[in-house]
Amino acid sequence: MSDEPAEAAPPRGERIAKWLARAGVASRRDAEKLLAEGKVRLNNAVITHPATFVSPGDLVVVAGKLIDAPERTRLWRYHKPDGLVTTHRDPEGRPTVFQALPPTMPRVVSVGRLDLNSEGLLLLTNDGALARRLELPANGWIRRYRVRVFGMVEPATLAALAKGITIDGVRYDSIEAGLDSRKGDNCWLTISLREGRNREIRRVMQHLGFHVTRLIRVAYGPFQLGHLPRGMVDEVPAKVLREQLPAEA
Repeated sequence: MSDEPAEAAPPRGERIAKWLARAGVASRRDAEKLLAEGKVRLNNAVITHPATFVSPGDLVVVAGKLIDAPERTRLWRYHKPDGLVTTHRDPEGRPTVFQALPPTMPRVVSVGRLDLNSEGLLLLTNDGALARRLELPANGWIRRYRVRVFGMVEPATLAALAKGITIDGVRYDSIEAGLDSRKGDNCWLTISLREGRNREIRRVMQHLGFHVTRLIRVAYGPFQLGHLPRGMVDEVPAKVLREQLPAEA
């Protein structure tokens, strides 16, 4: 038996579905559909298995279009104004977040969403796979909001939300909510969620008899809105991004 050490196996590269997601072609799930439909070619050969690996220099073609290799993963903080929808195309023709971004920005996707009338911190990334990782409730990342409501709020009412609440058959998990200030019939609250379902805060406040007149996201996990001006974008330094990313399952 030879005493020479065995040669290390060459790196396998990256799974094709993840590679396509990072390249902005589709989500991993949709990429797997493209594979199953025979629309993906790797080095001129049709591939159908999502466990296929892509190495540097490989040629990937989807539905006849050559796909550029993904850039390094990047993340930006964006101070979303109200009046913009978080979608690339709006069937109603309303202005979108992505239309408002500087023309120098690469193609990006959002990490979660803020609805038309909400504002504040919206994370943007050029890596679709990263966006989905950062949205997972399993990360335990807290989404924190400053919320102005019309109505006389009692601290005890807010404290009860820590036990969760069910509205029209929908169960909302524990919500941390506190009264910051009151002026006339308006109150400012701080509300923290670990999941953040579609329009959750507005629905919960409406159920309690309060009307939300302003909703500002001020933090998403470790990333803060801070003093970022309205409508401005600021890239998160690569070192900070590496330090803050949750471990990948």
